[in-house]
This record gives sequence, structure tokens and C-alpha cells, in this order.
Amino acid sequence: MTESKPYRSEIRSRGQMTIPIGIRESGGLYEGQTVTIIPLGDSLLVTPKLLGLDEARREIRRIIRASGVSLDSLLKGLGESRELLYRETYGGKKS
Repeated sequence: MTESKPYRSEIRSRGQMTIPIGIRESGGLYEGQTVTIIPLGDSLLVTPKLLGLDEARREIRRIIRASGVSLDSLLKGLGESRELLYRETYGGKKS
């Protein structure tokens, strides 16, 4: 994020505020993502939190639900992909 232009945003009754889209995009922030807020004197530093295992699982679940793919379909596709990769790598069918 190289922009240094100041932006204004209003704090709403529940403590929520809107981060302008340009800042969200350049900072890699997206809906539902966890951020870390660090007080620095009279300023606040907001930084994206790296995905932990639990957050990664929640994000994968969210993506799968949004795509409408069932677990059975996903697992079947994984099996087919593994078989194809095996054939491409070693030739022949995996036993």
C-alpha cells in the first residue's frame, strides 16, 4: 500500500466504520477478514491478520458453500484429479 492520501470515515453507533475501497483493495482486505488494530499514540494501525488454521477452515467452508458444490462432489473430483495426476506422472492406472 503506497497511497498516503488521507481518507475520512464515520464511526457508527456499533463502532463500525467503512474503509474506502481503494484502501481495502491495496491492503488486501476483504469482507469477513480479521484485522489487527494496534493503538500508536493518537493513531491506529489496522493490519490484515494472517490466516490461522481455524480461519482458513472457515474461509474454505464459506467458499464451498458459495459455490454450491457438495462435499461428495468435491471428494469425487479430488479422487479423479489424483488419478489423472498419477497417470500423467507415472503412466498407467493407480491400483
